[in-house]
Amino acid sequence: MTTIALYNLKGGVGKTAGCVNFAYLSALDGYDTLLWDLDPQGSTTFYYQVKPKLKGGIKNFITQSSDVEEVVMTTDYDHLDIIPADQSAKSLDIMLDEMRNSRKRLKHVIQNFKKDYDFIFMDCPPGLSGLAENIILAADIVLMPVIPTTLSVRTYEMVKAFFKEKELDLAKLTCFFTMVDLRKTMHNEIMETLYKDKHFFQSYIPYLSDVEKMGIYQAPVEVFARSSYAAQCYRDLWAEIKEGVL
Repeated sequence: MTTIALYNLKGGVGKTAGCVNFAYLSALDGYDTLLWDLDPQGSTTFYYQVKPKLKGGIKNFITQSSDVEEVVMTTDYDHLDIIPADQSAKSLDIMLDEMRNSRKRLKHVIQNFKKDYDFIFMDCPPGLSGLAENIILAADIVLMPVIPTTLSVRTYEMVKAFFKEKELDLAKLTCFFTMVDLRKTMHNEIMETLYKDKHFFQSYIPYLSDVEKMGIYQAPVEVFARSSYAAQCYRDLWAEIKEGVL
């Protein structure tokens, strides 16, 4: 089982869109896939049109190791299950801080899924926190979307500094460019510079309206616009991710 966390210090960078599309493409390839929405905003949950089974289900699952069946739900797609977000996710940081030896709590919880899934994708809330540290320790790969702008580059450096400060394995950090507009000189220059860093996949996601339409259709791009350039870009990037993982 491979656990991939879609993470960024900032919001609004295409993290959820990536998580929704990569999980769907994984399932489409026949891999048993679990998508875990850890972001209290619940955008991934919205895209897959599901609601949590129990109020406070995630809180109980993480803190009390309740049954997997209480939190995991099926989706409309073969090989793809989801743990939807619920309001208890807002206080995950506090809950983890209050627990003794909580640094690897999420890693311990994820072992419950090892026999059932090939891939777990986690849609993570933004921020540098105890929850972020838990997520990074639990994940095999921390996949970070980066918009090729000056502020996003600064964010990328802050995340690397967080890894160093917390003595986390920087080899886990892999990145891809998102919301790319090659008509902009800045985008081209920043991408050229950061590609030398070796943490970035070559494939990228352009700024395209079909990605924004995911909210209208409440579905991955591959479902409602399979022949689109956006769908092709996600397929190309997923193929590159798979090659790196497998």
